[in-house]
Amino acid sequence: QVQLVESGGGLVQAGGSLRLSCAASGSTFSINAMGWYRQAPGKQRELVARSRSGGRTNYADSVKGRFTILRDNAKKIVYLQMNSLKPEDTAVYYCQVEALVSGSYYTTDYWGQGTQVTVSS
Repeated sequence: QVQLVESGGGLVQAGGSLRLSCAASGSTFSINAMGWYRQAPGKQRELVARSRSGGRTNYADSVKGRFTILRDNAKKIVYLQMNSLKPEDTAVYYCQVEALVSGSYYTTDYWGQGTQVTVSS
């Protein structure tokens, strides 16, 4: 099993910045991908940014140029640097890790508990 612990959410004014962190721990595992999703009230969960092992990353169009996903592979931590925040970025942000646990044949998606990001206008 893999456990994810998120931190870094909070309240910020429009135009400000926040950095989210997510640390993965648990059984022996390898990571295929790490990413961030978000869910605003009344809306479906959506992809924000995702980084696959090997370096390929993708971003939602709404955050391109403002958000950056970073990984510390040795520490198994993924960050989301969020700049030029807008009120429409307000949501609960979830860390997601696709991992292959030792002894398993298939990868599994693991989710963090979520952290609230609120951007005031």
